[in-house]
Amino acid sequence: MPLKSSTFQKTWKRIPLTDMGLIPSSCTACPFRGITDLATYRLPVPRPGQVLGLVGTNGIGKSTALKVLAGKLKPNLGRFKNPPDWQEILTYFRGSELQNYFTRILEDNLKAIIKPQYVDHIPKAVQGNVGQVLEQKDERDMKSELCVDLELNQVIDRNVGDLSGGELQRFAIAVVAVQNAEIYMFDEPSSYLDVKQRLKAAQVVRSLLRPNSYVIVVEHDLSVLDYLSDFICCLYGKPGAYGVVTLPFSVREGINIFLAGFVPTENLRFRDESLTFKIAETQENAEEIETYQRYKYPTMSKTQGNFKLTVVEGEFTDSQIVVMLGENGTGKTTFIRMLAGLLKPDTVEGTDIEIPEFNVSYKPQKISPKFQNTVRHLLHQKIRDSYMHPQFVSDVMKPLQIEQLMDQEVVNLSGGELQRVAICLCLGKPADIYLIDEPSAYLDSEQRIVASKVIKRFILHAKKTAFIVEHDFIMATYLADKVIVYEGRPSIDCTANAPQSLVSGMNKFLSHLDITFRRDPTNYRPRINKLESTKDREQKSAGSYYYLDD
Repeated sequence: MPLKSSTFQKTWKRIPLTDMGLIPSSCTACPFRGITDLATYRLPVPRPGQVLGLVGTNGIGKSTALKVLAGKLKPNLGRFKNPPDWQEILTYFRGSELQNYFTRILEDNLKAIIKPQYVDHIPKAVQGNVGQVLEQKDERDMKSELCVDLELNQVIDRNVGDLSGGELQRFAIAVVAVQNAEIYMFDEPSSYLDVKQRLKAAQVVRSLLRPNSYVIVVEHDLSVLDYLSDFICCLYGKPGAYGVVTLPFSVREGINIFLAGFVPTENLRFRDESLTFKIAETQENAEEIETYQRYKYPTMSKTQGNFKLTVVEGEFTDSQIVVMLGENGTGKTTFIRMLAGLLKPDTVEGTDIEIPEFNVSYKPQKISPKFQNTVRHLLHQKIRDSYMHPQFVSDVMKPLQIEQLMDQEVVNLSGGELQRVAICLCLGKPADIYLIDEPSAYLDSEQRIVASKVIKRFILHAKKTAFIVEHDFIMATYLADKVIVYEGRPSIDCTANAPQSLVSGMNKFLSHLDITFRRDPTNYRPRINKLESTKDREQKSAGSYYYLDD
């Protein structure tokens, strides 16, 4: 029988502390309030010349592990009152790859750089404009090349304090990449970035590999983690209390272990259910499809400032999720506001189709908490009927773990907690169309898949329509019944194509990005093919960028 993590939680305290690699961290480094110590059992094992990927839920010790591997935090081996010196630590790790790693840090004085998790804190610590800061840090003479790769030339003269989230993220990656170091660490490098930018960032991270350098990445977008890693360590445990690091696995095996919630090498189950999914698991038969209500909208256009959006005539049904695929600044939100009647189109082609009027429930991309009371009061005030309904509680609130947040002040919630409350509020409002802008933001890998299942089940049962903007590819493919592909020049001139099937839409979108996907035979998750790999070349020559066959 596999050991459950709840059993581990009861027994781990009985293990002699001297036999465990315990690393405490202050509560400021731990996103869970009220917890003063975080224990990490084992450490990820980096290898020179390879990218180590770390995957696990929030508050499990990933950022703490990075600090230890960077030499900024010393392992205490469980001895809180008389922590060991480095010689004892090296003796403890004798015979392992970590002994060689820590020896190099101490003797060779290796330089480690960490790209922080919260890039929105950077303006408080960094003054000056983007170009000046990169010029000061540029030790590899790579500034010009990285500014092109990470699309920073448009903001090169802008003050760091005036950058948006995505611009800050790309700037932070560039600041790390222009420096000479032996250890490069990236904590969630894909946050705020669209799909194209995520892949570019991944390529920049991989470009830092040298025979004697280490690259370590913490990432919640499993497609990106899969793409940039050479091997994976999973972390599991109780958030805010303790975390356990698995031994290294191959990329495919490591991510599949995380999704399955079971570590075969330790015969241990750390999650009750696996997160396996089939992309088309909610397909209905033809008779049921005929009973759906169909809605049509005409070809129309809208100009705002210097940006013009053209919308191609299309249709959608209820009980359907339409995922909008495109770069940032291609007009996805503008299109929805036109459907909602909040924006009047400048031109409408064809008089036989009118824009139907819809009630829309909208979860914006950026969530700014202004409500001065608890989550309970907020839900009671905004979505009282849904909040009291047993079906909504079991289908939405329980899986999103809203109950644990009920008595917390809204303004004190973390990013991930706010996101879960915002999704709950959006689905709780009666509407014809639900627009959900980037539901994955701030959520960890596990919460993303739970949120996807919640949204999909709700839309199907409520017989409503959802339009979703999502840059996490696994989430997007799981959610999508249809996709709208956006083409053109961001912030200048773009076209929203008509909704089309998942496969044809993904093929069109991926052909613009020049990447190919295959499907994992174990759990059907989409996997990015390595650039110029045999599979990549085969699929491109066949014009099959999104490959679903086993």
